[in-house]
Amino acid sequence: MSNNKLSDTQLEVELKYLIINTFDLEELTVDDIDSSAALFGGGIGLDSIDALELGLALKNSYGIKIDPASNDINQYFSSISCLADLIEQWQNQQSHRT
Repeated sequence: MSNNKLSDTQLEVELKYLIINTFDLEELTVDDIDSSAALFGGGIGLDSIDALELGLALKNSYGIKIDPASNDINQYFSSISCLADLIEQWQNQQSHRT
């Protein structure tokens, strides 16, 4: 279980809910997911098929499209914190374009 609740950003909490709901992980709560824990393999235990589904959920929720051919894809999907950083960077880029 995570004791990082106080350090989680709002976006990290949103991403935890997104993962719980997307993958029907009803046995988990937001507090059970450590923002720095691995999403794949250990940690939550997602697999490559889940990565595709998570990418679609991120696109639908945040409008972000992650290129599966990107050299940084493993880093993006390594943890909740990394996903939050990616989304924040993308949102900042989008706000500077308008």
